[in-house]
Amino acid sequence: MKLTASIPHLKRKAKLAARSARVPLHAALDGVAREEGFTSWSLLAARHAGSTSARDLHARLSPGDLVLVGARPGQGKTLFSLELAVEAAKAGHRSVFFTLEYTMRDVLDRLRAIGAEPSGLEGRFEVDLSDAISADHVMKALAEAPRGTLAVIDYLQLLDQKRDNPDLATQVRRLKAFATGRGVVLVFISQIDRAYDPARKPVPDWTDVRLPNPLDLGLFDKAVFLNGGEVRVSEAA
Repeated sequence: MKLTASIPHLKRKAKLAARSARVPLHAALDGVAREEGFTSWSLLAARHAGSTSARDLHARLSPGDLVLVGARPGQGKTLFSLELAVEAAKAGHRSVFFTLEYTMRDVLDRLRAIGAEPSGLEGRFEVDLSDAISADHVMKALAEAPRGTLAVIDYLQLLDQKRDNPDLATQVRRLKAFATGRGVVLVFISQIDRAYDPARKPVPDWTDVRLPNPLDLGLFDKAVFLNGGEVRVSEAA
């Protein structure tokens, strides 16, 4: 049975419902599961346990990888990317979330939605809210980053929104060279084109990545595409 949203998104929905209605979280989770056509959350989780988790993917990443995480709005791409950052921190690595979209409160809310508390990450998770986020900014911030550091960039299509920044293709090429040389992993949250039709294709793929400006998707080593609770990992385009 196809879900209306990703597992992380449904968990967040349940947590908000539990808080609003002042009911136990397990009851709210079961309520969300019933909306999805399951009698309980445990059955829903078991049915979709085969989906790739952030932990699974993090274990498959190599220093220098560029990863794209793409989905339409509300499908869990930001939550999945944050889960990758949390997995890196749990593994003892530095992790950084660069965002041009969210406030600190937004980030904290989403961390709690996936069951992570910043205080429990022992200073290994950082958030950068600078309005100047670009390839130069990211490379400067990670200039001394140890090998294995994982950074999330939210999001790909905003990197060249300022006219004084280099074009998107130039920035991603520079970031690829930097990641390879430094041994860090860079995760780019990405928009999916509005023309994508889930009725024709259950999960988007490389051809659905929204590219308002030219970009060689072959620069990416892996991609994660999400839709309706499904998570698919694809190797290089």
